[in-house]
Amino acid sequence: MVAAFVVFSVPPYLTFDPSHSRLEPPAGNDLYYPLLVAHVLFGTVAIATACFQIWPAFRARYRRGHRITGRIYIYGGVLPAGLLGLYIGWHTAAGPSVRVANLVGSALWLAVTILGLRMARQRRYGEHRKWMSRSFALTMSIVLSRVINIVATIVLTPQVDTTFLGSQELMQYSAASIGVWLSPLLLLLLTDWLLERRKPGARRREAPVTA
Repeated sequence: MVAAFVVFSVPPYLTFDPSHSRLEPPAGNDLYYPLLVAHVLFGTVAIATACFQIWPAFRARYRRGHRITGRIYIYGGVLPAGLLGLYIGWHTAAGPSVRVANLVGSALWLAVTILGLRMARQRRYGEHRKWMSRSFALTMSIVLSRVINIVATIVLTPQVDTTFLGSQELMQYSAASIGVWLSPLLLLLLTDWLLERRKPGARRREAPVTA
């Protein structure tokens, strides 16, 4: 899934041509597009190295490799991509709802990743795994948001002439807003549900009592 997403999403930005951008650069902001390209490239590092972080066999067999890819994930992926995401989110042309979603999402991504790093440095590895699982969920939310965006666009298109007063652009902004809000929420809820199920004793509590 990650490979397919990267192959589909990243090449237009490797041309360094703003006309190929999937996000419309704001008028008069010459800094936006180069920072957007940097955000995409750092995000690609994050999404690629994240796969190694949750790969159980790799983590168990190559502990040094896990630490190395973890540092690349944080310092070469999440931190620069998240900081740039704050700028990109603030200057988005997709409307206030997408702006707030991008700002909240970038801030949460940075926060949970920094907490995960802090837990690892304190050798609190159980907490480290929980926070980095949440970081992984937010990293992958970009993939799910694209899927939700397509579904939302299909659902909302018949309402262009009614709800959106004939504005195709307003409908697209609304579909994008649904994607960027719903995808991190769903993945964080799923992650915490899985973490809760894997707590010691969770299965015992759920097991039926037999005489």
